[in-house]
Amino acid sequence: MLCRLALAPREVDPVDFTLVRLTSGGLTLLVIHAIALGSLTGGSAEYRAATARPRGHALAAGALLFLYALPFSFAYISIGASTGALILFTVVQVTMLVGALRAGERFHPLEGVGLIVALGGLTYLVSPGLSAPSPVGSALMGIAGVSWGLYSLRGRASKDPLRDTTNNFVLAVPLAVVARICAQGMGPRLGLPHVVPTGRGMLLAVASGALASGLGYVAWFAALRGLSRIRAATVQLTVPIIAAVGGVALLGESITIRLVLSAVLILGGVGLALAGRARRF
Repeated sequence: MLCRLALAPREVDPVDFTLVRLTSGGLTLLVIHAIALGSLTGGSAEYRAATARPRGHALAAGALLFLYALPFSFAYISIGASTGALILFTVVQVTMLVGALRAGERFHPLEGVGLIVALGGLTYLVSPGLSAPSPVGSALMGIAGVSWGLYSLRGRASKDPLRDTTNNFVLAVPLAVVARICAQGMGPRLGLPHVVPTGRGMLLAVASGALASGLGYVAWFAALRGLSRIRAATVQLTVPIIAAVGGVALLGESITIRLVLSAVLILGGVGLALAGRARRF
């Protein structure tokens, strides 16, 4: 919702939004991490050494975070929100399910049925806004979906979500700075939109980074440790419903029969998939 509020009315351009989003998220997590080092561990040298040094895979995770955030921002200015949501979450699910199958996970029949029902509900929710989307915007949202799916799969191995998410943001910021420099020099030739950021747009970018992204991704990494790849992929299908409810509560959007029916299908499908997973144990 924060991205939509900032980018749809052109309150800020997508490169600046991404840079501010990642920077504010990184700074927030650095402060929280510093407090945790001092208060929770007594500032022990052993813990600082273990947590302050990014591991090799953190470089890839930081790059994936950047490759999700920047294309997502650009896609938001060239395709509609409904079309973008459908492309993004479809690609995320496919990416994570392929990763699950490659790792040896297998579907319980009830999981497969639940996933199909949930995807059907998601398609039903966004289909009224579908039109012939921009090929470029669709491709960018597809890149964002693959990147988020791979980022989530890597997050399942995280033993310290706060440390790992902090490292990921810190490593993604230099890439966003490079993108800003490139946009400054090559933007006019590439036809990139030039938008003078407003104070409201920048505040929305800060809120998106510090709250929705920084703290939200720590919580997601923490939750991933208790989820299989298939279950993690399925649970994310609740995101459009959560966003729709937030739109009703915070943006004054109306409740429709289609929204209610879609919510029933998506949440019911997720419930079936989780029940199928539970029957394995």
